[in-house]
Amino acid sequence: MESVFTFLFKYRPLLFEQGDVVFQPPLPVLGLLLLAILAGALVAWTYRRPMARARPSDRVALAVLRAGAFAVLFFCLLRPVLVLSSVVPQQNYLGVLIDDSRSMRIADDGTTPRSTFVNETFAEPDAALLKALEARFQLRFFRFSDQVERMDGAAGLAYDGGRTSIAPALDRVREELGALPLSGVVLVTDGADAGAELPEGSASPIGDALLALRAAGVPVFPVGVGRESFDHDIELSRVSAPREALKGTSLVVDLMVAQTGYSGRKVTVLVEDGGRIVGSEEVELPRAGESAPVRVQFTASESGARRFRFRVPAEDGERVIENNEQEALIHVRDGREKILYFEGEPRFEVAFLRRAVAADSNLQVVTLQRTADSKFMRMDVDSAGELFSGFPTTREELFSYRALILGSIEASHFTHEQLRMIAEFVSERGGGLLMLGGRHAFAEGGYAGTPVAEALPVTLDARFSRDTTFFDTLDVRLTRAGAAQPALRVADTESASQERWRTLPPPTTYNRVGALKPGAVALLTGDGRRSGSDRPLLAWQRYGRGQSFALPVQDTWIWQMHADVPLEDQTHELFWRQLMRWLVSGVPQPVVAAVAADHVAPGDPIRITADVSDDRFAKVNDGRVVARVTTPDGSETEVPMSWTVGRDGEYHGTLPATGPGLHTVRVSAERDGRTLSANPVYAYAEPSRNEYFGSQMRAPLLRRIADETGGRFYTAANVAALAEDITYAGRGATVQEERDLWDMPVLFLLLVGLLGTEWVYRRWRGLA
Repeated sequence: MESVFTFLFKYRPLLFEQGDVVFQPPLPVLGLLLLAILAGALVAWTYRRPMARARPSDRVALAVLRAGAFAVLFFCLLRPVLVLSSVVPQQNYLGVLIDDSRSMRIADDGTTPRSTFVNETFAEPDAALLKALEARFQLRFFRFSDQVERMDGAAGLAYDGGRTSIAPALDRVREELGALPLSGVVLVTDGADAGAELPEGSASPIGDALLALRAAGVPVFPVGVGRESFDHDIELSRVSAPREALKGTSLVVDLMVAQTGYSGRKVTVLVEDGGRIVGSEEVELPRAGESAPVRVQFTASESGARRFRFRVPAEDGERVIENNEQEALIHVRDGREKILYFEGEPRFEVAFLRRAVAADSNLQVVTLQRTADSKFMRMDVDSAGELFSGFPTTREELFSYRALILGSIEASHFTHEQLRMIAEFVSERGGGLLMLGGRHAFAEGGYAGTPVAEALPVTLDARFSRDTTFFDTLDVRLTRAGAAQPALRVADTESASQERWRTLPPPTTYNRVGALKPGAVALLTGDGRRSGSDRPLLAWQRYGRGQSFALPVQDTWIWQMHADVPLEDQTHELFWRQLMRWLVSGVPQPVVAAVAADHVAPGDPIRITADVSDDRFAKVNDGRVVARVTTPDGSETEVPMSWTVGRDGEYHGTLPATGPGLHTVRVSAERDGRTLSANPVYAYAEPSRNEYFGSQMRAPLLRRIADETGGRFYTAANVAALAEDITYAGRGATVQEERDLWDMPVLFLLLVGLLGTEWVYRRWRGLA
């Protein structure tokens, strides 16, 4: 379209946008007016005379056509001129910013990388565009990725930067060249800057950089490199994984997969740990432009800082295979988690629950079982003094456990302070709470209206406590939410797990529980054979920092001992081991450390935060908190951490990453002579691969940069006009330039068209 405009109007549209049209007639204005009047009179006199076979309408049409021809000639006599401001050659500077990041290595057509275009256009000495720019401007070249660096020319770019950071690059050019007569900045990039993907006008680094350039009157001329979309590509765009897990735990990791050109194709997502495949999941690719969630399940069987790799094998014709994989760094702990199980009466559930988890070396179920009034049996305690006086009476004692199971024990056994302490064990300490069914549990145990009831995921009705005759048999069903939980996966596949739950022997219950609370989820439901109603069999919710479960059945041991269950069946053991691991997952220590990102580029800061509490889990603001970072070469660096002031118990510190390799961060807090330590956290330093995700050319971003600074956006198709455009659209030292418009082809064509139309009309009407 631009070429058609240029042919008709002699010059490109940009010149008309930048210039002003004025008239410079060779005759005085009065003389031109007289000439126009004479021409008009001549036309009127010519077509007012009677003409053979001419109707009045014919005379009007012919007069209009002849008047139009005279008008075109009169316009040419006015001598229209396009006045432009043109930069003075070699008196102005032009900044040239070239993207030196890895995404410039991508071959959009499968063979030629983007860097080839940059080299051929801006690096080769005989490049036409480079010569045109050098003839008009003093060029200053910069390379940028995650860093900005001045260079003598565009040759020698490595294209190995780990991140495209446009805003700092624009700021650097503006600051360094701002004191010179600067005509503008040429930005050569694919625009793959994740930090710039914010709404226009929002507070962001790119928004601030554009505002400063606009205020300084410096236009930016982005040159977009690459395609706006790939014809064939698969991308694992996001991974959501826990930072920490207990050894042997079945993990579920959520990913997002997108594609172009492979709609409906089935691919396999592989999970690797140290090169060994530990899990896989088949997924059908979504439609183009959409992202589909993928959930993969695997077991964390090796302890330590494990780098799990999730990838989709490359398909034929893929343009970018580097975005087919993601990594997650997970700390797999090989510790022993203490769970307190308080049971109010001797029953089979105690023995079978303990037997189910006995083989799990990472679980320690400390059992306190009431055998008679004020008499208790303690099992699996660490010392003779542990639980010597019964259920804990202090926060320090109770909060030393990671989870709490309440069996058939009435609420009246506890003091009000103990009931409140149990609720705070979940909400403040972040522990896990599980209440089992039994004659003295839930509403039947008098828990309605207590602080413990507030923590449970189901409502309790005090009226149920007066009815001790309720009994029901429940047919188990796994809900959709339960099917998504690895703790309830009791078979190799989801469908097999659904079927196994459906065929399990029905357990029984004494307890009637109310509706789920807002935010709670039913994982297992039971279809009551006597009541005829469907009721929650296993419910879950988050409560404060922790989580709570309700399992209102009294004999899950039947899943092991029923006559229909084969001797080798491990469903009961598997269920309890996985449920216990879920119960203690995510339970914090008094001191919790975290890093902002588990993967950083060498030289980037590792940002460390710590949430510090005492052994009563009260926030500490006056402790001495230190992070000791072990670098990949084995050396240790001590980083003092300071209280953030804005939030109780929160401390932060920063250390540059050396590398590449694993950085181990151990945080300790000292107060009043006592020291508490957090579990180690990890950050892996390696060159970033983010450049390959969303690596299509970001035309909307580049157009925004051009529009907000007064520049213009280019691609390989129209970049040849860049030098001329900056000459007339740029800033700096300029001179006035005039270009004649009277000889525009459109005027000649219009004149010929009017006269030709008049002749054709005469012939048609027989007037010639």
